[in-house]
Amino acid sequence: MAGGSHHHRSQIPDPGVTVVSMTDQAAASAPHPEHEGDRAFFGHPRGLMTLATTEAWERFSYYGMRAILLLYLTDTVANGGLGMDETTGAAFVSIYGTSVYLLSVVGGWLADRVIGARRSVLYGGIIIAAGHVALTVPTYAFSMLGIGMVAFGTGLLKPNVSSMVGELYSRDDPRRDPAFSIFYMGINLGSFFSPFIVGFVQRMWGYHAGFSVAAVGMAIALVFFVAGYRYLGDAGTDVPNPIRPQDRPAVVRLGLIVLGAIALATALAVVLAGGWAVETFIDAVSYLALATPVVLLTVMYRSKRVTDAERPRVLAYVPLFVSAMLFWMIFEQAATTLTQFAADRTELQLFGIELSPAFFQSINPATIIVLAPVFAWIWTRTGDRPPTAYKFVMGLTLAALSFLFLAGMSEVFAEELAPPWVLGVVYVIQTLGELCLSPVGIAATTLLAPRAFRGQAMALWFLSSAAGQAITAQTIEATEGVSDTAYFGGIGVVALVFAGLLLLLAPWVTRHIRRADEMEHTHSAGA
Repeated sequence: MAGGSHHHRSQIPDPGVTVVSMTDQAAASAPHPEHEGDRAFFGHPRGLMTLATTEAWERFSYYGMRAILLLYLTDTVANGGLGMDETTGAAFVSIYGTSVYLLSVVGGWLADRVIGARRSVLYGGIIIAAGHVALTVPTYAFSMLGIGMVAFGTGLLKPNVSSMVGELYSRDDPRRDPAFSIFYMGINLGSFFSPFIVGFVQRMWGYHAGFSVAAVGMAIALVFFVAGYRYLGDAGTDVPNPIRPQDRPAVVRLGLIVLGAIALATALAVVLAGGWAVETFIDAVSYLALATPVVLLTVMYRSKRVTDAERPRVLAYVPLFVSAMLFWMIFEQAATTLTQFAADRTELQLFGIELSPAFFQSINPATIIVLAPVFAWIWTRTGDRPPTAYKFVMGLTLAALSFLFLAGMSEVFAEELAPPWVLGVVYVIQTLGELCLSPVGIAATTLLAPRAFRGQAMALWFLSSAAGQAITAQTIEATEGVSDTAYFGGIGVVALVFAGLLLLLAPWVTRHIRRADEMEHTHSAGA
């Protein structure tokens, strides 16, 4: 969820929780005198408290809703669910995650070009709250409307809160890195408490009561955000790259290309499925999520604005992107296959206390809160060794091992319910992997992206999670009826093979990152 640091860059979280629209040039390019003397919040500007509490409550609502979404979709109508079969429900929740990250690209673009970060966060928050309210209405139509609104609102809000944190500080303010640490601690606190509370309310009073808790959480986030406006100064108010009259034809072209791609993906899904159904929607979004990064990387590589020195860096980024995609494919199954394993195959009694299946999703943020400072200390003490590519290898290997372990335990406990510690171990191993791979991911992305595409580097990082969850959706559909042992074991083996391939490519990738880093420092010094 949140992680350590890399070189001179701020602590950066993974896509799993919130992702930063804070490439270095967007975060803080000018001094911010209105915040220089403000040290009212642990030595930081009060605006940091506003943004940290807003994001903590937004994550509370997001992860609370996500913790029970699959259970709601797949439970019987008699129990208050929608009665989807488990395979379709799990694939649908994966595609919901994919949609959030695809829409985050749109949200970042709208903030940069049209409405600014602050209004993006406000409008996104209102849409999310309305979506949670729609989810409290017990009908299929309102449920789908609510899920869509939460995805769109999160796409508007997600990339822009963090960029506003960066705007509270000048580039050389020593409080910048600690500010992001405080910010991400707030995120993880929100993510930690919500599965407990929403899971408890859902067990006591039903799914729609659980969704209403998420609605209240988002309403509290909005109250904190609006009430704290006066502490934010100008942060998030400007539109960094507004659309000028001469840009309009290009924007219209871009809009038509996007609409054309959506239409093409939908038509392909309908033809292959022989009609329209939930599965067709899942397939259409999957095609978009898998095709978009291929197109973006190809455009980057072939663009006339990219220099001959930069082109090999784009190639060097490809194995990192694939590794991140496979990592998120495994990691984001917390809301799908691991929730199913918790509900169907895990003993939900611990020391006489009845656990909800949602409880296990609190293990990741709890582990982050404990271990993120330890990892940050380790990377600092080791001078950021090993290099980025090797940290990616470590992260993907740990994710693979978590699924291989679960495959083994699934076989051991084939005839009985697995004890709760099994899923606990899986989540802890995955979190260790996250702390290796996630904090360096955006830093590597911004370093390796060609200068002409630096603003789109964040979009590329979002797309690794979108594509990973799209692969999950397709894998779940393709392996219907396969045993848990075969499913988790197969994915674990594939991820381990890719980790081995990246290990072989790591020296080559490292050379390109070092060269890019040196050029970055030279450019900064000359600027």
